[in-house]
Amino acid sequence: MPHDEFPAGSVWLVGAGPGDPDLLTRKAERLIAAADIVFYDALVGPGILDLIGARAEQISVGKRSGRHSKDQRTIDSLIVAAALEGKRVVRLKGGDPAIFGRTAEEVTACRAAGVTVRICPGITAASAAVASAGTSLTLRGVARRLTLVTAHAQAGATLDLDWPALAATDSTLAIYMGRAAAATVAQQLVAAGRSPDTPVLVVVNASLPNERIIRGRLSSLAFLVEAISAHDPAMLIVGEAVEADPTFAPAQSSGVREGILIA
Repeated sequence: MPHDEFPAGSVWLVGAGPGDPDLLTRKAERLIAAADIVFYDALVGPGILDLIGARAEQISVGKRSGRHSKDQRTIDSLIVAAALEGKRVVRLKGGDPAIFGRTAEEVTACRAAGVTVRICPGITAASAAVASAGTSLTLRGVARRLTLVTAHAQAGATLDLDWPALAATDSTLAIYMGRAAAATVAQQLVAAGRSPDTPVLVVVNASLPNERIIRGRLSSLAFLVEAISAHDPAMLIVGEAVEADPTFAPAQSSGVREGILIA
């Protein structure tokens, strides 16, 4: 990698994609291999961590299900400190760093310290989920809009979203971190006018060998997620665009793929 692309004392926020190492960008792979130190999230799998150079330090700063190994300010400080020591720093984030990745805080911290920071995008989980299911996030004449939301709320807080806007029938709604809030999501969307028969797609561990694909209707969303572990990342996608195509046969991997259709 050219030194001017990743000079010592600089930071790259790198999108690790949904989990499959083959879905990394070529640039992300180069940056990971060139890093002196990598701070990585909990959703970054072992196949991607294997690409880190043998001499590089690896530090987990992951957050899962409300259990934070490091708070955000601490993560910011660690990144900045490593760069000020002259290290090439990669902050490795699941999916795309700019989508629910708290990128703004880390960029601000680096710039405040005079540290050069840049961003390498990655494939977001919603894209990987519909790809695995052989469908699309948009559909001409049916789903003209795509809305990405996170259903994660602070402990004790109500999930405060603009439900009437999210219930628009000409849109697809992609919900990140939505397993725990599935019942609320379904209830609020139906109350705001979305049909209970709206197709939903739940994809667990998108792109990984243990991926599961579950289909159903909005009215059954709470039931669909019951068997999903709190430790497994799940995408919830609501909208006519994800209606099942009976002719689609997904490519089989060495892992388990599970298709469930609940009318």
